[in-house]
Amino acid sequence: MNAVLDLLSRRRSVNPLAMTGPGPDPDQLSTLLTLGARVPDHGKLTPWRFIVFEQEGRALAGGVIAEIFAQDHPGAEAAQLEFERGRLSRAPLVVGVVSRAAPHVKIPEWEQILSAGAAAMALTIAANAMGFVTDWKTEWYAYDRRVLRRFGLAEHEQMAGFVHIGRAREAPEDRSRPDLAQIVTRFA
Repeated sequence: MNAVLDLLSRRRSVNPLAMTGPGPDPDQLSTLLTLGARVPDHGKLTPWRFIVFEQEGRALAGGVIAEIFAQDHPGAEAAQLEFERGRLSRAPLVVGVVSRAAPHVKIPEWEQILSAGAAAMALTIAANAMGFVTDWKTEWYAYDRRVLRRFGLAEHEQMAGFVHIGRAREAPEDRSRPDLAQIVTRFA
């Protein structure tokens, strides 16, 4: 099996709670973002962009998440607020993938959204190829417009997800995978 196929056969998500550092250095991050941007993009619209949450930026973003959570849950206990505050600090690096899909005369929005998903997956695969582990998450705050505005998203933009990148504290276990007989049909 070649190296790419081997990587794809071994890749699995690792919960950010099971991650540690160090994360990617600046050169590795630049490579990851460059590779994340090399995805199918009908019309060359670049219908996605990246937000890098690193170092103190992770804690600042966590403060926003905890603040909005507290507004919606005024009776939240300190431990709950601390959990929310730590959402983007569990992995050494988090990259937000923003979908900028918008109406276009030729390119359907659905294709643009798929391109953003491809960017997140390319970033995930590239990080795994570098020896990191990843977890592509959304969670509630990826859909909360108050949080997204504070993260700098325009009203038409959506969060395709947050790609958490770090090192595994221990070797991740695999999970069961779909039975091909249950998910594959043949057109005839």
